[in-house]
Amino acid sequence: MDVATLVWMLVVLKIPIIAALLLIWYAVREPDQSSDEDDGGSRVPREPTPRPDRPRRPRRGPHGDPPAPAPKRVREAKGRRLRRPAGR
Repeated sequence: MDVATLVWMLVVLKIPIIAALLLIWYAVREPDQSSDEDDGGSRVPREPTPRPDRPRRPRRGPHGDPPAPAPKRVREAKGRRLRRPAGR
C-alpha cells in the first residue's frame, strides 16, 4: 500500500464522518435560553369566530321529522298530443 492511499484512507475519508457527527450534535443540542422573551412563549388568543346568522337545518333521523318523500322521476308530456296518420 503506498503512502497516498494510506493518507486518503486515514484523513480524507474521515471528513464526511466528522461532518455527520457535527450535524447530529447540532441537531440534538439544547437551544439557547434567551431572556428577551417577556411572554414566556404564549401566543395571543384569537377572537372567536362568529356564528352564522342563518337558521339551522331541521334535524333528520330518530330525533326529528322523517325525510321528505322523493319527487316523481317520470315526467309527463306537456302540450297537445300528435295524431298518427290513418293509414298506419
